[in-house]
Amino acid sequence: MAARTRTNEFEKSFQQLEKIVQRLEGEELPLDESLQLFEEGIRLSRFCHQRLEEVEKKIELILADAKGQPRVEPFDDAPVVEGDDEDDDAELDSE
Repeated sequence: MAARTRTNEFEKSFQQLEKIVQRLEGEELPLDESLQLFEEGIRLSRFCHQRLEEVEKKIELILADAKGQPRVEPFDDAPVVEGDDEDDDAELDSE
């Protein structure tokens, strides 16, 4: 499969997953439909996760040093997760 096709497949899957999450969070759906959407979301999530792992392994190979050892470097543009602030923990401890 061409790299471009795999990229498009990832993008489409990720967009579908986002739509499913929005529907599950925002609508009152019948149980059967919710379950079906949830199952589809899990399938898409697993596909996206697998694809990201494949890309990560390729990047490690590209960055391998002269001895063939992977040279893992941090990705500087990693998003900061809200609520993952150490100050929040300090506030909770002081209450």
